[in-house]
Amino acid sequence: MVFKDNSIKNWEPGKGLKIQTVEMHTGGEPLRVLTGGLPEIKGKTILEKRRHFREHFDHIRTGTMWEPRGHADMYGAIMTEPVTPDGDFGVFFMHNEGYSTMCGHGIIALTKMILDMGIIRREGEEVTLRIDGPPGRIISTAYRKQGEVERVIFRNVPSFVSIRQGEININDRSIRFDLAYGGAFYAFIEADDLQLVLDTRHANQLIRTGNMIKQIVSENHEIKHPFEKDLGFLYGTIFTGMAQDPGHHSRNVCIFADGELDRSATGSGVSARAAIHFDREELEPGKWITVESILGTTMQVRVAAVTAYGPYRAVVPEVSGTAHFTGRSEYWFHPDDPFKKGFIIR
Repeated sequence: MVFKDNSIKNWEPGKGLKIQTVEMHTGGEPLRVLTGGLPEIKGKTILEKRRHFREHFDHIRTGTMWEPRGHADMYGAIMTEPVTPDGDFGVFFMHNEGYSTMCGHGIIALTKMILDMGIIRREGEEVTLRIDGPPGRIISTAYRKQGEVERVIFRNVPSFVSIRQGEININDRSIRFDLAYGGAFYAFIEADDLQLVLDTRHANQLIRTGNMIKQIVSENHEIKHPFEKDLGFLYGTIFTGMAQDPGHHSRNVCIFADGELDRSATGSGVSARAAIHFDREELEPGKWITVESILGTTMQVRVAAVTAYGPYRAVVPEVSGTAHFTGRSEYWFHPDDPFKKGFIIR
């Protein structure tokens, strides 16, 4: 049926909250950017703003991330005004469990959105944005082709290895892991050590095992950020293995939050991997490596610089990737809707 008048386009409910969004994906991983209908978010830093939103407006997160408006693997972003004198904008991220500390695929998608939609107007084929995120300053550079952002490279926060070749017990077997930070903390485990297959057919097994490892590592090892208490928690498990494309370095599958499976190669995850491989003397500064996702989409990462970060010898990673628009939406939250705060089935 074709609707020729504007009755559908112009109708909207008379009551309740209305949230406008832009929908995107990076390497297959969704990003829902909340662009309108939001309350004032108070705070002098991004972490303070994130805390204020969590304490006062978490129903917006659950309502937009969970069903019936989202799904168990939805991911979102809320942009704010910058909190530094030279910042272009601020952002924090959310998911099915709560709020993350960093999101590489989100930075890539937001850079494209901000410039392609003209929210920030900058001329030239190469444009740099200064982004205030939960872990600090992220520098993102967009590369345009015929006026559209074709690729993004962002310079992440210092990334480091916290635990080298730690051990956990899984099913009476001793399994080695590395704990590394790339804007968020991850436990890294070789998939072959657990006889795991890094493809979509084995997604449920990867989720179950990733959740179990996250719990074991969190219960038995201290996760501590050198400067910010709010950043000191284990975000997820990343399984690594051989790439399916022989021209690529390896494959990443990240299980994070409440069993979310990242469809992309995980920007903060490949940042932490750059720290691991540099620490092992397997990656020299300036050399790009290409890491696959569970879908075969890719991100590239390199060590741009080496620095000290608290007690750690850290690297400053640069990550490259591409993003795409998928739509624009408005979500309605009628006061009588029993699921205005959403629900999740996992």
